[in-house]
Amino acid sequence: METAEKAGEGVRAVDRALDILMAFTATDHRLTAGELARRVDLSRPTLYRLLRTLEHKGFIVSSGEPQRFELGPSVANLAHVWGAGLDIATVAQPMMRRLWEATGETVSLLVHQGPMRTCVAELPSAQPLSFKRGVGYSTDVTLGASGRVILAHVAAPETYLGGEGARDMDLVAYLDRLRTIREQGHEISRDELIKGAVAMAVPYFGGDGQVKGSLAVFGPGVRVDEERVRAIVAVLKEEGGRLSAALGYRAR
Repeated sequence: METAEKAGEGVRAVDRALDILMAFTATDHRLTAGELARRVDLSRPTLYRLLRTLEHKGFIVSSGEPQRFELGPSVANLAHVWGAGLDIATVAQPMMRRLWEATGETVSLLVHQGPMRTCVAELPSAQPLSFKRGVGYSTDVTLGASGRVILAHVAAPETYLGGEGARDMDLVAYLDRLRTIREQGHEISRDELIKGAVAMAVPYFGGDGQVKGSLAVFGPGVRVDEERVRAIVAVLKEEGGRLSAALGYRAR
């Protein structure tokens, strides 16, 4: 009985320590003890005891007056180990499979690579009339719904607008469109890169808060009307959010 109680106390301590680590965000990376106490709902004595343990193991560092705490090098080491073994295509499979089952259309996962975006995984539609690009397909990130939805979330999109895809662009109108995409969280295109095709895409983000690529659904316009577009976009946003969370992203 005593052993079981001690084990339970140990589990609670671990749970509380993890709550402390998860209280930090990209915008709130240095917090006082008071701010932490409010976020994790712990008494001061319990909080300080756990902070001392976390600091001893390198997961927390403190400095300043008043004293502020932030994540330490041990967290960075774990992030490096996790990132080194991360395969986005594998992580995205459950999200892609649910999209494929919900829509019946082709589902693609694209990654942002400099001025390009490249398809790294694809589940083709089983329907006779369908569209697909294929794993390895790569094109200018300024083009298509799956490209623009990425570009809408990069720090300086105008730096990408000097390439082949931007030759005949109205750059002011294009940047305005990117702002709209960023606000609405998705992009839709019709008959743009493939005649007769409708493309719907959402961005996904990594643990560093940066956009990493896009999740897209492609289908023929004769089957994907406005009502279906709205339904597909809703599922896309849900699964895109799940993918971002699986990659360590925490929305502000």
